[in-house]
Amino acid sequence: MTRPLVVITGGAGFIGSHMVDLCVAEGYRVHVIDSLVGGRLANLADHDRNPDVVVEERDIRDVQPDDRLFHGARYVIHFAGIGDIVPSIERPAEYMSTNVQGTVQVLEAARAARVEKFVYAASSSCYGLAATPTREDHPIDPCYPYALSKHQGEQAVFHWHQVYHLPVNAIRIFNAYGTRSRTSGAYGAVFGVFLKQKLAGKPFTVVGDGTQKRDFLYVTDVARAFLAAARTEHDGEIYNLGAGDPQPVNRLVELLQGEVVHIPKRPGEPDCTWADITKVTTQLGWRPLVRFEDGVARILANIDYWRDAPLWEPDTIGAATRTWFETLAPGA
Repeated sequence: MTRPLVVITGGAGFIGSHMVDLCVAEGYRVHVIDSLVGGRLANLADHDRNPDVVVEERDIRDVQPDDRLFHGARYVIHFAGIGDIVPSIERPAEYMSTNVQGTVQVLEAARAARVEKFVYAASSSCYGLAATPTREDHPIDPCYPYALSKHQGEQAVFHWHQVYHLPVNAIRIFNAYGTRSRTSGAYGAVFGVFLKQKLAGKPFTVVGDGTQKRDFLYVTDVARAFLAAARTEHDGEIYNLGAGDPQPVNRLVELLQGEVVHIPKRPGEPDCTWADITKVTTQLGWRPLVRFEDGVARILANIDYWRDAPLWEPDTIGAATRTWFETLAPGA
């Protein structure tokens, strides 16, 4: 009997590659579409000779409704897109094109394939400076083009649900972390920055006083939630996804062990991100399994992955985030 097929866009990337691992372990065939701009084929090395995993390097904006990789697919899980705040401020049209129009192209291929479920990787950045814990009905307030593009992609997903009756769910990810997170490109997520600094024997660049909290969720727990959202009978739902237990950046520094240098707090960054995970735990029967301390230990055991990552220091961070301050500062 032929194994059911899952299409994973962005499947060579950070979360997407862990999604591939989980789907293969659960008995699915997997078709991966990835531009490799933010991902690595090395992330899929365990599947090199697996005939049930097909990888195609392609921009999602080039996906067509009759795309052969979607033929016979049961689920489509859509991670592909471009991230980071500063590049989105500098190149907003590129973000809107990839994250909105690219999503529409994938939706059309999923609709033509009559998939059982389309699951969209949305972003908690849509909430802006949100009240915490943050529920799914919190007001939307995207503060920069990346957040806007991800939210408009989500709106397209639910428009296809409304108009074309495509079965969909969306998951608004808070702060995913874990092995295989991105090692190249723009200044971004705290884990990648800190890990390279640790390898280089440099102090950790802590924004502000480090008391700000983030709702860190380990990547394998993220993948489990997406598979649950694909398999569920619930349809047309939005789920906030985090651990529901925000951790101070200072706690991360304590676990990584190193010296610290403080850099200015940035406009538009929340003091705390905190997902209310009542809905995802109740409807999908999901719960986080990896404790923060255990997740950090897993990363440290694989720290060599970040050896070729760019090294960020206060002066280069200041240069990279200048646009952020100039654009998002009050009264700018």
